Amino acid sequence: MGQKYAFPAFGVFVYLNIELPDLHTEFRFRTSRSGGKGGQHVNKTESRVELLFSPAGSDLLTEFQKNKLLERWAGRLDETGDIRFVEDGDRSQIRNREEVVKKFYRALRIALREEKKRKKTKVPAAVKRKRSEGKQRRSDIKSARRKPEW
Repeated sequence: MGQKYAFPAFGVFVYLNIELPDLHTEFRFRTSRSGGKGGQHVNKTESRVELLFSPAGSDLLTEFQKNKLLERWAGRLDETGDIRFVEDGDRSQIRNREEVVKKFYRALRIALREEKKRKKTKVPAAVKRKRSEGKQRRSDIKSARRKPEW
């Protein structure tokens, strides 16, 4: 695992335990009008922000990182191979842009995290006994429903 790095993303520092370049140069942003509160103002300002990022087209990620992202984000990629993050929670486009970048780096950190290998352990005797007792109790309940055989 790499060292702990902080990446500035539009005034937001995101800490990753993975060595990564600053990816904000590869982001593409789209803005549109957002619904919700704001009165007349909401009808004329584009405060909704979409962040588009192409893992396969990135020059800053290693091949290993690209492959891992493509594998983990396979269901979220659109037909052009971009992943899209959307934020429209605030009336300010700048704050929405900061939030969508935070959201991206959070998802990136999760996608590139190494999964821990599961250590196989023996099922404890107490757990086996409790399960067996539960099954026996259920069996007794069901057998009590039957008509008695004379």
